[in-house]
Amino acid sequence: MRKIRIAHVITRMDWGGSPDIVRILCDSLDPETFDAWLVIGKTEYPSAKTTEFLEKFKDKTIVIPQLKRDIDVLNDFLALVRLCLLLQRHRFDIVHTHTAKAGFLGRLAAKLAGVKKVIHTPHGNNFYGYFGALASKLVVMLEKFADYCTDITIVLTELEKKELIEYGVSRNKKIAVVKSGLEFEAYGNCSVNISQKKGELGIEDNSQNIVAMIGRLELVKGPEYFIKAAKLVLEKYPSVTFLMVGDGSLREKLEAKVGATTRVAPTAGKFIFLGWRDDVPELLQIIDIVALPSLNEAVGRILLEAGSCGIPVIASCVGGIPEVVKDGVTGILVPARNPVALANAIAGLLSDKEKRTRMGNAARDWVCHNFSAEKMSRDIAQVYSALVPDTKSHFGVRHQDTARKI
Repeated sequence: MRKIRIAHVITRMDWGGSPDIVRILCDSLDPETFDAWLVIGKTEYPSAKTTEFLEKFKDKTIVIPQLKRDIDVLNDFLALVRLCLLLQRHRFDIVHTHTAKAGFLGRLAAKLAGVKKVIHTPHGNNFYGYFGALASKLVVMLEKFADYCTDITIVLTELEKKELIEYGVSRNKKIAVVKSGLEFEAYGNCSVNISQKKGELGIEDNSQNIVAMIGRLELVKGPEYFIKAAKLVLEKYPSVTFLMVGDGSLREKLEAKVGATTRVAPTAGKFIFLGWRDDVPELLQIIDIVALPSLNEAVGRILLEAGSCGIPVIASCVGGIPEVVKDGVTGILVPARNPVALANAIAGLLSDKEKRTRMGNAARDWVCHNFSAEKMSRDIAQVYSALVPDTKSHFGVRHQDTARKI
């Protein structure tokens, strides 16, 4: 029985949750069952693990430089043409697109090229929180059109599925829910010298609490609300250090707000901007609380990473986050765009170490039992096999245990 040829299409493999899921899928699908390929745009800020993967997978990776995240009519047209030609030449059985831009162009190209089956994973709906009202309506219209080119949409949460139906983008029978998965061994089994790691960041007091936001410094992630909340917390707990791990278009503006560049503001030295880091598993070992004040979020992969390390999280009650964070059990949910509520939640956990420990332990159990990379890969492989039934196996995942045994 022949292998199923699959092309994963995504604009870039930069640092982040969506590229990480694509990497896991390409890496874990059984090569005896699936012939997986990767079609990407230009990648600029990959993690060390993704860089290693791209080197290993280079013979089955096709780069289309015009395939970019931002809207550019000329490049978008050229990317569409190149995708059509590529998909016709390689005769893939399945094209699996990821995220909005690659999803629209990739699905349209797949249908024009005569690809038999097309799958799309949005990695979070962008119907709100990203654009203004008019642009958001246009996004919904484009997604409705692209759905005509789609056989199955794989979403990460029940909320994503509900939104697709409520906005009239897709129908129940065309949507499959597969929970996001994490490779636990990189996080739960990480050991680090706490005082040494803090010292590397210039934190000399080993008893000092650390609150972190880890993710892109873009409007939709709510970093400005994190800083506003942090300033309120510092009024009561002046010894706390706030880490911002990640980068983006707002970084310079955010650094100026807290005096991180001038060192003259009252908050200077209380905020540390680290940019993109490959040692996030190690950093999580010294962090007491992780905050994610997003305006919209599919899952919030950092919530899984923090949970696997036994760290309580405080996150906005938006998107699929309530399906990841059990409010009052594994963390705390707060309204989006509300720095006061965020500050109160942070202060509450800082004042109660026993509660932090209890929530962290519950988060570890919850995440490790429900969000394994192995299960995610197996579930998606089953979707592939159902679409193209003449496969060599009914699972199609490498026989290796990528999830930590509980």
